[in-house]
Amino acid sequence: MLCLENLSKSYKNKEILKDVSLEIPMDNSLGLVGESGSGKSTLARIILGLEKPSSGSLKIQNQALQKWQKQNQGAMSVVFQDYVSSVNPLFSVEDILEEPLWQRDQKLSICEKERLLSEVELPKNFLKRYSHELSGGELQRVCIARALVTKPRFIVLDEALSSLDIINQVQIIELLQMLQKQYKMHYLLISHDLEITSTLCEKVAVLYQGSIVEVFQTDRLKEVKHEYTKKLLGAVMPFGGQ
Repeated sequence: MLCLENLSKSYKNKEILKDVSLEIPMDNSLGLVGESGSGKSTLARIILGLEKPSSGSLKIQNQALQKWQKQNQGAMSVVFQDYVSSVNPLFSVEDILEEPLWQRDQKLSICEKERLLSEVELPKNFLKRYSHELSGGELQRVCIARALVTKPRFIVLDEALSSLDIINQVQIIELLQMLQKQYKMHYLLISHDLEITSTLCEKVAVLYQGSIVEVFQTDRLKEVKHEYTKKLLGAVMPFGGQ
């Protein structure tokens, strides 16, 4: 269980997150949905240990985040929205895949690299390619494969689908569903799109103007109470427009 308690974050006296309290179970998937500027990505960076909160606490399995990360290296991974800037343009695909292991002075075998590409439905001859030789959907699949290298229990997907066109979004969602079952792992899916979060997650938390205003089970979507959640729900159609 990942527990946020009264967590706040400010930049130059501007409050981005306001007393956020949330329990994120690591044995199922949670969607965190909110509009642009609501503080979603700031919260993701705090959960990943890339930033510190201004106040409040964050614990995983009753341990401080930094201590848990040291004892559970690789157990939490991430896929970012901007797949272009999240990879080094000088790296080949096989370099990108090995990047999470460099601090451990470990390497992947050719067979392991080919298996990772196969699991994200890319051909093995992509190993020698560079990011500029891949489409957006292909590069995001490489980023997902990189996130799988450490065999994580939990992956933070920070707007990981929002830069893709609708066809690639549908394909990546199906891929994430398949990998979730195969690896028995779970997601924290951060998005502005309630449709996508409801497809991939059992529970959704709604972040509005820096505060959590509602948490609900996706199978009880029609029972939401907050006006902002209702506004999001009003824009939702079954995925793929059917």
